[in-house]
Amino acid sequence: MKLFTKLTLFITLSKMAVAVLFVLLLPLLVEDIAYKYNDFYLREQKKKVLQVIHQNGIEAYLQGEDTYGSYTMLKEEYISLEPAGASHMPDTIATLQRVVEGDTLTYRVLSHILQANNRNFMLEVGKKTATISQYNRPLQRVALYVLGGLIIITILIDLVFTRLLLKPLGVIIQTRLINRRFPFKEHAPPIQTTTADFRYLDDSLVELMARINDAFEKEREFTSNASHELMTPVSILQTKMENLLVEKENDDELQKKIMGMMKTLNRLKKIVHSLLLISRIENDQFPKNDDISPHILVAEVMEELEHRLEEKQLRYAARITPDLILHGLNHDLIFQLVYNLLHNAIKYNRPNGSITVQDELQSGTYRLIIADTGIGINPQEINTIFRRFRKIQRGNTEGYGLGLSIAHTIARYHNIHISVEAGIDRGSIFILHFPLS
Repeated sequence: MKLFTKLTLFITLSKMAVAVLFVLLLPLLVEDIAYKYNDFYLREQKKKVLQVIHQNGIEAYLQGEDTYGSYTMLKEEYISLEPAGASHMPDTIATLQRVVEGDTLTYRVLSHILQANNRNFMLEVGKKTATISQYNRPLQRVALYVLGGLIIITILIDLVFTRLLLKPLGVIIQTRLINRRFPFKEHAPPIQTTTADFRYLDDSLVELMARINDAFEKEREFTSNASHELMTPVSILQTKMENLLVEKENDDELQKKIMGMMKTLNRLKKIVHSLLLISRIENDQFPKNDDISPHILVAEVMEELEHRLEEKQLRYAARITPDLILHGLNHDLIFQLVYNLLHNAIKYNRPNGSITVQDELQSGTYRLIIADTGIGINPQEINTIFRRFRKIQRGNTEGYGLGLSIAHTIARYHNIHISVEAGIDRGSIFILHFPLS
């Protein structure tokens, strides 16, 4: 899953979790706020009553009576004054029931003891609890609408900001990892970003690629130089041994030893030649401007290998599109690539077996498929068969471990992908994926 998708899911789910928690707590919060505001309203009402008593005396309410009581028409609020004992109690606010004109109603009541005319009076200011809660549901609905709108707006802002924030990371992945071809010869400008972490990542990748490139260049230079320098003495030795073979005074035993030494020398010569070829390919010493017909190329390869088919009595069949042309390739290298794969298909095949070459066009890709009925490859070794000098056990046939390495190097040089399907005693299928773009 992509980082942007993960962040989007996290942002959305975290905000949804906050929204659910807020919805669950909203009734309690609204009710608590309503009661606190009502308590504040009751205290303000008490101050107004005390101010009237301070200015006009308690008779302004009692008017000759011992008690005073007043309530609104719908009994939503009331004020009462009654004689109290000698005790001095602090103000209290509580939810109490009061009987008003025969109706038992529940009020939020503020109780206050005041002294007037040398007597204590109990002042009560009350408000019906049903009145307090009448605005709870509308308030909750408005709060939910506001919350929903804020969540949608913040999610959109977060998504846009996250996309902009992660854009340099996508550029780094595309330019440094996906679209770069090894070896990294072209200079890549630094990524434009104000995020220090991305700049550090970009610098680290550039430094890492430079180190890899340096190490690869040193290895390639050594391989090239060593292969080139070895060819001369090897050729000289081969010539001297050939001269020794033609001398008549040599006995049979000496000639056998010389033949053995020449066999070893030929093997060394092939290895050096293969290493030199790989080095030249990796040094971009081959132009890629040939137009190739796979139908003709495979026919040319099989013409050279025809005698090998007869030796093993193998059946060969080809179903290749005759009028298809591939552009931007090196004919000699592609010939070598197909030659190595077909040579292996013959070399590791069984007597009276078969080889099939066919092709197919897919979206943006041309596939050349080479299948044989040979001894196959252990699936666990498929990932290592293209390594240099990687010799896997395939019957009693001798190999140098460089044929598939050369094929892989040629394929990588042309941006051709090689896939392998094989199993022990089930034959092998090598598929060349040629890009058409």
